[in-house]
Formats: sequence, structure tokens, C-alpha cells
Amino acid sequence: MEVSTYTVQGMTCSHCVGSVSTEVGGIAGVTEVDVDLATGRVTVTSEQPVSDQAVAAAVEEAGYELVSG
Repeated sequence: MEVSTYTVQGMTCSHCVGSVSTEVGGIAGVTEVDVDLATGRVTVTSEQPVSDQAVAAAVEEAGYELVSG
């Protein structure tokens, strides 16, 4: 089990949280996504390591920006 934490910029509401959760959750191998709106932290739990590029692409697809990972 792998756990990675990222910081996402631009989320302002629960809809934002849902969008990021859905897109990141769609990455192969991801089993859980926890988004903290107040801090912008996104914690990704997966069966195997997930590339930062895949997470960044998913966050971008949701309309936000990955600022650290």
C-alpha cells in the first residue's frame, strides 16, 4: 500500500473536492482519495506507486493545479 500527499491550488468548495476526488480516483490502482479543502491537501492511497505526472494530469483535468507533490 502506497500513500502520497499533494497540494492542490484553486479549490474553493465541496464541488471542487468532488471533482478532484473523482479524477484522481480514476487513476489505475488508486483505492482512496482524501481531499482537505481547507489546506488543499490531497492524500492518495494506492495499491502500487502512482506517478506524480498522473496525479497532476488528473488534477488538471478537474480544473485545478497541483503545486506540490
